[in-house]
Amino acid sequence: MPLLDHFHPPIDRRYHWESFHSNWATRLADGIGARLPEEFQVEEHCHAGTSLEIDIATFQEGGEQSGATNNGLSSSTKTLATWTPSAALYTMPAVFPDCFEVRVFSTMGGLTLVGAIELISPANKDRPDTRRAFSTKCAGYLYRGVSLVIIDIVTSRKANLHNETLRLMEMPTHHEMPGDTNLYAVAYRPVLRDSRSEIDVWPVTFSVGDPLPAMPLRLTGDLFIPVDFEGAYQEACQRRRIT
Repeated sequence: MPLLDHFHPPIDRRYHWESFHSNWATRLADGIGARLPEEFQVEEHCHAGTSLEIDIATFQEGGEQSGATNNGLSSSTKTLATWTPSAALYTMPAVFPDCFEVRVFSTMGGLTLVGAIELISPANKDRPDTRRAFSTKCAGYLYRGVSLVIIDIVTSRKANLHNETLRLMEMPTHHEMPGDTNLYAVAYRPVLRDSRSEIDVWPVTFSVGDPLPAMPLRLTGDLFIPVDFEGAYQEACQRRRIT
């Protein structure tokens, strides 16, 4: 099935891209789960906008909530609140990026994150601060040795978050994609070779109307599985009756 434009008419008027991205992440997780050895597990994790806990004091400004005590905590939570810090010296503005993600964990000796797949959203490409927030997340995974795959099918905004991530990591510019590359997928494998820290990179570009690529995701050592973006995309479109 060729890649459709989910961010312009007629599709964007009938189907919310957020719902499609969430469904796509689930189909990816299902496909990956069917391939994983027993010592691994997969989870999708999706939210648009911040998923942070609301400040209780702010939440209480509208009046008391049922089940809350006069200090804004339920009776069960109040028993845990044994210490309160002093007021913060100051408060800074912050950006918390959209997250449409599939995570793969090793279960040997507890859950350890070994791989992540990021479905880029329009908000991730929106402004310099949101692009930096997404790139920081990707760089953080790579610095921790977590294998990473990113894919961008967003047509409504122009930015290349692979390039943004490389610049944040101060990589040589010859590793970047051409500046006009907007639809792409990239797989990254952090690896230690002969005492050298390196990252193997598999970049693929595509356009609306093309099939999506299968990308390699390293689990451990030389053990890889394919991330079948096209198969998961087809299933997500079929389940949402998008043609």
